[in-house]
Amino acid sequence: MGNKKHLLVIRLSAMGDVAMTVPVLKALLDSYPNLKITVLTKDFLRPIFEGMDNVSIHVADVKGKHSGINGLWKLYKELNTLQIDGVMDLHNVLRSNLLKQFFSLTGIPFVQIDKGRNEKKALTRIKNKVFAPLKTTHQRYVDVFAKLGYPFSLPEANFIKKKELSDKTLEIVGHNSRKWLGIAPFAAFTGKMYPLDLMQKVIQQLNNTDKYKIFMFGGGNKEKEILKVWENKYQDCVNIVGKLSFDDELALISNLDLMLSMDSGNAHLATMFGIPTITLWGVTHPYAGFYPYGQNPNNALLSDRSIYPLIPTSIYGNKLPKGYENVMETIDPNMVLDKVNLLLNKK
Repeated sequence: MGNKKHLLVIRLSAMGDVAMTVPVLKALLDSYPNLKITVLTKDFLRPIFEGMDNVSIHVADVKGKHSGINGLWKLYKELNTLQIDGVMDLHNVLRSNLLKQFFSLTGIPFVQIDKGRNEKKALTRIKNKVFAPLKTTHQRYVDVFAKLGYPFSLPEANFIKKKELSDKTLEIVGHNSRKWLGIAPFAAFTGKMYPLDLMQKVIQQLNNTDKYKIFMFGGGNKEKEILKVWENKYQDCVNIVGKLSFDDELALISNLDLMLSMDSGNAHLATMFGIPTITLWGVTHPYAGFYPYGQNPNNALLSDRSIYPLIPTSIYGNKLPKGYENVMETIDPNMVLDKVNLLLNKK
């Protein structure tokens, strides 16, 4: 085992993009079991990789000791002690480009992701839009390893094992035989967030079935307060915000029967474990390459492009042309309910 090659993988943020590396790294290590992987990422994302054999984490403290050029030089010096054989930059941002400059002093191969910026601009522009599916982000990650001499295929379904629930989690969620449904109703931008009044209708109807235990995910005080209201109103709903560590949240997600999410990080966290995941899409679109891994395309509920033909207006949901503020109202709550009930009652 002394001849293991050691690869550094850079993916600092965001949570969903980091989660998307997991099935890729699992497939890589299935193909090359003698590889050793160090992932350079933020400390709070560490639990995403826990339990993966031959994968360790090196923390990038980009707001502390690794901030600025001097901090990145310090980070490079730390990484340079790890006896790295190659660097795979799955992020390709200013920070990783500076690290690339530093690594050029050593001769260690440094390969970067092709983000497909031109194709993404063509997909999202208003005039002369090219509406066609782009290469998936997962495949773009795979391509980086191939460039360094590690070609492999990403299987359609290759998930990590679900995690054991802690005693603290079991206290909160209880023991029952109902189907467990996770709902993540928030997103970084309003352009890809289902209107809260419509989401409440969905939750109310699901609660009224008396068949499901519903766990609601989010982050921050504002989201916590919204979910607390719903928790108090609907007896089968549990607000998870602020109650569990990220590690325990991941374990809970891994034990769900179904996740209902926006085009956001929680969808990618669920699909690492092969949890069936319904996604709701606003001004973003699966064609941009961020569809959750291993999911049936029919699990995506899309805003109506016949009414809003400029969709997708951006890759991340941060650009809202005038008149596009309410695109997600074209996704009827009954469509969401039907899809949830269909998937939860398949067996």
